[in-house]
Amino acid sequence: MPPTLASLVHHSALKLTVRAGEDRLDAPVRWAHASELADPVPYMEGGELLLITALKLDAEDREAMRRYVKRLVGAGVVGLGFAVGVHYEDIPDALVDAARAEGLPLLEVPRRTPFLAISKAVSAAIAADQYRAVTAGFAAQRELTRQTLTAGPEGLLAALAAQVDGWAALYDASGAVVATAPDWAVRRAARLTPDVTRLRERPAPASSVVAGPENEDRVELHSLGTGRRPRAALAVGTAATLGTAERYAVHSAIALLTLTTERSRSLHAAEQRIGAAVLRMLLAGEPDHARAVAGDLYGGLLDAPFRIIVAVGSGEAGGDALGTLAETAEAAAARSGEAVLIVPEGDRLVVLAADGGAAVAACCDHAAAREAARKADDDGLVIGLSAPAGPIAASAAYKQAEQALSVARRRGRVLVEHEHMAAGSVLPLLADDAVRAFADGLLRALHEHDATGRGDLVASLRAWLSRHGQWDAAAAELGVHRHTLRYRMRRVEEILGRSLDDPDVRMELWLALKATASENG
Repeated sequence: MPPTLASLVHHSALKLTVRAGEDRLDAPVRWAHASELADPVPYMEGGELLLITALKLDAEDREAMRRYVKRLVGAGVVGLGFAVGVHYEDIPDALVDAARAEGLPLLEVPRRTPFLAISKAVSAAIAADQYRAVTAGFAAQRELTRQTLTAGPEGLLAALAAQVDGWAALYDASGAVVATAPDWAVRRAARLTPDVTRLRERPAPASSVVAGPENEDRVELHSLGTGRRPRAALAVGTAATLGTAERYAVHSAIALLTLTTERSRSLHAAEQRIGAAVLRMLLAGEPDHARAVAGDLYGGLLDAPFRIIVAVGSGEAGGDALGTLAETAEAAAARSGEAVLIVPEGDRLVVLAADGGAAVAACCDHAAAREAARKADDDGLVIGLSAPAGPIAASAAYKQAEQALSVARRRGRVLVEHEHMAAGSVLPLLADDAVRAFADGLLRALHEHDATGRGDLVASLRAWLSRHGQWDAAAAELGVHRHTLRYRMRRVEEILGRSLDDPDVRMELWLALKATASENG
């Protein structure tokens, strides 16, 4: 405990007497300072015990003392020590009454007690308190280290919560709660996920102080990790501001969790290298070798249907977008206890995850959220998802994911599933620039003919193809005689130099008309 006015009054060597403010002696004293200035307030920081002899004060002037004491209280001075037997044999009533009126503790300092003795007593008490805090901090550090080595992050959180007399929570890279101590804090910690997410957007190391849910407590949030992107976060909830010893404990916990996180990153990098080798073997059609290399690390993933995700990002934020997607998949898999294989490949990311598992669902949810929030300056995250497959068909699943990725790019979507491509229409694929260029070239001669006013060959061709070559139905749609329509179709063949009896020609013309429909009304 820091020194208080009460501890100074009870100090047997100082012989101090309380003359006012008896009910406020529990105020902590930050320092004892002697000043004979008529206005010492500009030099006060708050928390001081001010020592005076009233050398430059008219201590018997009630109005002057009222203003003097009021300014001291406003500056945060916690007590006033008055030396008697120097300029005044006793503390003037004007000063005593002013101190009582403002509730400022007023201590009578006997002549035989020098101000230096009071300053030394305060200094010694502060030093002793700091020593106790440092000693307690080192003890907490040893206990936190022991718990980390024997019980992991969960043991560390339990020890930290006991040290700060509050609760602690660990969050993963996605902002999800990994562990809490005590157990009852899990719901309280979960409600702070939005604050953790905002903290992750700042470069590490970062910290913030927030009010707990429903103002239940004061919560400090700290990012963990040495890289630009935080790997995890720590929350510490307490009823009041942390003291020196508690601050040591929190800083020790941050250091230990950061070391644990960085060690996990090294192991994670090694796992990714193994995962890349497993993926290469699967794509090379060597599932047995892939199983042997995967071992217990990924082996279970290859025993059931899986899906392959291929994702790309563009621009400066593309790498961050892929990193966030990887963290999302990893966190979801970790929470559900399932294996997931994640392989960064330059500007793309390949994920192999269990079909129907949490990782695939989390990636789809992430894509849906990005779709809803997509802006013009987006990071260009695009994802292709394969159909379910097994180890033997891994190469085909990879191609499916790439095809879905290509379609997602053309359609301006964040995610496309390969299974949905077959259920949809081929027409959106015609939006490709190369297809449009082909269509424009194929129909250019017909449009140039129609521009002369000598017939409507394009509209006639569209009606005839849409009616499957039925002359009467197409002619009726156009409002012309069927002989007129026959003449126009012969002109189409002459101009294009291609026969409409060829089904390939009819297919190409129909697709060309579809591809240019939006441009030509």
